[in-house]
Amino acid sequence: MTTTGTAGAAQTAERLPWGGAFGRLWSAAVLSSFGDALRTAALPLLAATLTGDPLLIVSVTACGYLPWLVFGLIGGAVADRVDQRRAMWTVDAVRAVLVGGFAVTVALGHASIALLIALAFALTTLQTLFDNAATALLPALVEREALGVANTRLMTGQRIAGGLLGGPVVPLLIAVTVAAPFAADAVTFLVAAALVASLRTPAPRREPRPEGSTLRREIAEGLRVLARDRTLRALCAATALCNVGMGALIAALVVLVTGWLHAGPGGYAAAMTAYTLGSLAGGAVNRRAVGRLGGLRAVLLAGTVQIAALVVMGSVRHLSALVAAMAVFGLMGMVWNVNITTLMQQRSPVGMLGRVSAAFRTLAVAGAPLGALLGGVVATAWGPNTPALLTAAFFVLSVAALLLARDRLRARDAGDEEVTAVQGDR
Repeated sequence: MTTTGTAGAAQTAERLPWGGAFGRLWSAAVLSSFGDALRTAALPLLAATLTGDPLLIVSVTACGYLPWLVFGLIGGAVADRVDQRRAMWTVDAVRAVLVGGFAVTVALGHASIALLIALAFALTTLQTLFDNAATALLPALVEREALGVANTRLMTGQRIAGGLLGGPVVPLLIAVTVAAPFAADAVTFLVAAALVASLRTPAPRREPRPEGSTLRREIAEGLRVLARDRTLRALCAATALCNVGMGALIAALVVLVTGWLHAGPGGYAAAMTAYTLGSLAGGAVNRRAVGRLGGLRAVLLAGTVQIAALVVMGSVRHLSALVAAMAVFGLMGMVWNVNITTLMQQRSPVGMLGRVSAAFRTLAVAGAPLGALLGGVVATAWGPNTPALLTAAFFVLSVAALLLARDRLRARDAGDEEVTAVQGDR
């Protein structure tokens, strides 16, 4: 976009209301993130009281990822078929019933590992539809130029609710009763469902489906669009590569802190806190970075700085260096994430955003466990600091994938010097 376009985007962003449809969607998303953080932290703790088998305890968390691999693409196809607003509030209402019933079961002392695994699987299966519908709904609520600001506000609010507020509240609720975190989560689902149901959006514009069209054909159509569009293909490849690296980093971070730096649990907590605070700072500076550099340059800068931060993590053997690097990594991660998401939303064809976002999420989830395995292998073979360096290598490949598509990304605006309407997400 031209400089004039940048100014127009900034003015549109300033007019993005907090109290209208976007404000209600933001409130629902942030409230749900808070409830999700309560449940996500409480489930492993509850599992540990039911069994001493590490494999069974880990299975509860693993079943929270598996549905994305099985149903992720289906969820995206369904999201493109239905009224996204109705799908979202219906899913939240069903999840409220499931978690509420589980809270009652826990309070009565009838919880079991099998029930925990079934709950985690069912909730994530429903989430495949909810998340894809939410991604497709946002462009119907805000102007195209304000998508970046909207994504920034959503991600920042969710990081505050889930990263800063949710976790510390869990011990307080468990002190009341072990069922309290799940009861609170059920309430957040109900309130979020009410907020989304109150949205008044126009009927989604869709081309009539060809006679005999099936979910399988529609999923295949979405994958073909993704495969043929060089820009979408590059964005998807960059996301997948980053998530392989993130899987390696997250899986081995505690070993890096405790085994390489000998910093103990306190050092691990300091590193994670720095990452969260850095992410919040990234939400605050993203619009300024995009306004100064343009969306594409901002995301490339973010990826490059993250590579440097990862090299510091894996090569400087001091806790203060790790904490500083994690803060920078979180800050630039937010800039990257917001811009990647916004680019994907703006580039995807109308009526196919659900399927495109589903492919993104499915590849992201598939990459994380692969990265975790790779991180474990390299940590065992070459030391606990090497997964951070492995992650840096994957981020180099991710930035390279975007550089290869740079001309196509710029061509979206027919010869403009900067892609400034994009204000993005990773």
